[in-house]
Amino acid sequence: MTVEKVDTLVIGGGQAGLAASEHLTNSGVPHLVIERSRIAERWRSERWDTLVANGPAWHDRFPNMTFDMDPDGFASKDSIVSYFEAYAKQINAPIRCGVEVIALSRKPDGSGFIAETSQGTIEARNVVAATGPFQKSVIPPVVPADSGITQIHSASYRNPAQLPEGGVLVIGAGSSGVQIADELARAGRKVYLAVGPHNRPPRSYRGKDFVWWLGALGLWNMETPDPSTEHVTIAVSGARGGHTVDFRDLAAQGITLVGRAESYANGTMHFASDLAANIAAGDADYLSVLDSADAHIEREGLDFPEEPEARIIGPEPDCVKNPILELNLAKTGITTIIWATGYALDFGWLQFDVMDERGRPAHQRGVSKVPGFYFLGLAWLSRRASPFIWGVWHDAKYIAEQIAAKAR
Repeated sequence: MTVEKVDTLVIGGGQAGLAASEHLTNSGVPHLVIERSRIAERWRSERWDTLVANGPAWHDRFPNMTFDMDPDGFASKDSIVSYFEAYAKQINAPIRCGVEVIALSRKPDGSGFIAETSQGTIEARNVVAATGPFQKSVIPPVVPADSGITQIHSASYRNPAQLPEGGVLVIGAGSSGVQIADELARAGRKVYLAVGPHNRPPRSYRGKDFVWWLGALGLWNMETPDPSTEHVTIAVSGARGGHTVDFRDLAAQGITLVGRAESYANGTMHFASDLAANIAAGDADYLSVLDSADAHIEREGLDFPEEPEARIIGPEPDCVKNPILELNLAKTGITTIIWATGYALDFGWLQFDVMDERGRPAHQRGVSKVPGFYFLGLAWLSRRASPFIWGVWHDAKYIAEQIAAKAR
């Protein structure tokens, strides 16, 4: 059997893999990028039809290519796929699609790695795992599969027409959950939205988008999250031109808000009595961003327009003041549950130990404890910006420099 040999193997052809390829080329490192399906496959097949980026086009991009659209607009998922395809051509990325890694092991002499793929064996001195943070969708084992309820993850949701007739319970108050709930309600569905702990930033404030404020306040460079907030979801939306997510608006639209989903028994879903507290905590987070922005403007002497109306918080809707703690799904006409409950990492193809005591990738800015093996694209790889398009580009530069230095 012929064994292909490369200096550096990059696994994954999404934003992380392309960023790695550009910087490896710039550093003079020979490499091959392999992708299990197509460039930016998750954007193609694991996102709903109307999804747009949550950041404006001037921001959610690589530094060396702009989107062909209004820079203050929000790119559609198809535009993002086209962008990555064009970028791969611009940098002449040596990418091979339709190649899936089945197993990756270390060579017995420690001089590199052996990748068993769907298209044969590849040996490499270095390997960059650029498979991103959204690897395996998570559906908590709460409702039995034989309950008669259609259950899908947000990664499998495409549009309202794909769902059976009837009401929908959306579980998860992050960007995906609120946008899907909103779309379903606008399509005439009866929607219940389970709201857990979340952050709720303003879409924009005093003339600047939220992502601009993250930069101005130094929050993109935050290196370590507070353990209590590491998994808190963020409710922000670029849909319909971009807007601040306010759960009161969703309630006014006819969506019934409920607390965090806790358990299911005998056809009834039970919810925690934490809805009002979760809404209040989200409001506090929202106001804290405004406070920080105001302080920055005053400290820097900036001439930004006043926006006092941004601080107006409306009254609690009835579903918050009198929360529903349980729902009989059949009696309320709910036929579908959409789990917008995030993702887990899946490195089952790794045949060597590279995890920490919690089962998470062990690394320092993407450099793992196994010589020659690197992670790229993970949340908090080096800072808050790491899993975002422009953030992973900067992380990739560091990884490429480490590989080049190792070769020297």
